[in-house]
Parts: sequence; structure tokens; C-alpha cells
Amino acid sequence: MPIVKKVLLIVDDEPSICLILEHYFSMDYTVVVKPNGLEAMEWLEQGNSPDAIVADYDMPLMDGPEFIKQIRASSRHREVGLIILSGKDSTANKIKCLKLGADDYLVKPFNPEELSLRIQNMLNRIRV
Repeated sequence: MPIVKKVLLIVDDEPSICLILEHYFSMDYTVVVKPNGLEAMEWLEQGNSPDAIVADYDMPLMDGPEFIKQIRASSRHREVGLIILSGKDSTANKIKCLKLGADDYLVKPFNPEELSLRIQNMLNRIRV
């Protein structure tokens, strides 16, 4: 029986970040990339269910905090692990995201291995 990969949703408007993450994670995950929170929500509303989400804080159309609110308000996706990436090392932004329900917050530039471990730890905790 083939091993089914976990699905990782990447939501970021920076193509270089998306390429790096897609390349790094494609061996272990089925990677889906969306350029903003609005398109990610549309994808989710079409019945898709990722095992984990990595989303940017600053995006057009729907920013990270609004995306967190939408995900956590959804009965279907409320439990999905969610990590926010941000170019700003702002304690206020971190606290805002964590209060809204993000599982973790990582500042760019980041080490993909560190992000991978954070995702793995998060998935182990929520037992996807």
C-alpha cells in the first residue's frame, strides 16, 4: 500500500519563499502553495484539508491575523496546525498571532530545518 504524504499548505505572496519551502518539503509532504489568505480559504472551502499550514503575516487581500481568525472560526479546519512566518520580529505581532490561535511564529529569514522540526512537533502534538 502506498504511503500517503501529509498535506502542507503554504500561504505566502513571496514567490522565492514559496519555491524554497516547496522544494524543501516536497520530499516529505504534498505541498500546496497559495499566494494569499483569500485563495487559501477558497481552496479550503472546496473541501481540501491540509495537515498543517505555514502562512505569511504580511499578505495582500487577507493578512496573517485575518487568515488565522478565518481558520479558527471554521469548524472543519479549526484543529489544523498553523505556523506564521513574518519578516517582522515584533513581540506584539507574535502575541497577536498566538492569541488568535496560531500554533507557532517564526521570523524570516529562517532555517528550513527549524521550520520542519516545528511542523513535525506540532503534528505530533495534534496527532494528525
